[in-house]
Amino acid sequence: MESTSRITLTHLACAIRKVRSMDLKEKEALADEIHREQPNLLASVLAQATLGADPLDVEWLLGILLVSYQSMKESGWRWPVITEEDQERELKRWIGAVNFSEYESGPTRARAHDQYVSQHPEQPLLAFVLHETKQRLPELAPRKSDPELEKFLTMATVNLVNCIAFTAAAARAPAPQDP
Repeated sequence: MESTSRITLTHLACAIRKVRSMDLKEKEALADEIHREQPNLLASVLAQATLGADPLDVEWLLGILLVSYQSMKESGWRWPVITEEDQERELKRWIGAVNFSEYESGPTRARAHDQYVSQHPEQPLLAFVLHETKQRLPELAPRKSDPELEKFLTMATVNLVNCIAFTAAAARAPAPQDP
């Protein structure tokens, strides 16, 4: 089955390569661009410090945002500014899905999780973020991280993807060809 995601695996892979090869100045320039184009997404990442996130955690979240934003650029789609209201709506939607699955047991819970992932509009980006989050959480344990902080970090990453996924975007016009 072909992906209907606006951000394909190819876009995501290209974004990961670009961001991981950037030096500090290039990452700062991309963060400045995010500040101009998607200020609320950047604010949601930086706000984690006020919730008790360690600077390393904020840096990690910023890395996810850089890759996510670069993926958006690679896709050829243009997103409107994602508002605080968009972020709150998506957070409530996701918390509802999580709460539903928490009250279910065994196979029903697994099916609910699988259905959420399989029907997500931006599956490659969601997979990337879930993978990065799964790798990050064990790194928090040796620092005796607060379980609430782990929850906030996970919520921040998934909400970032959901805001991108469930916000309408318009296709960009193709770039003019040089004669």
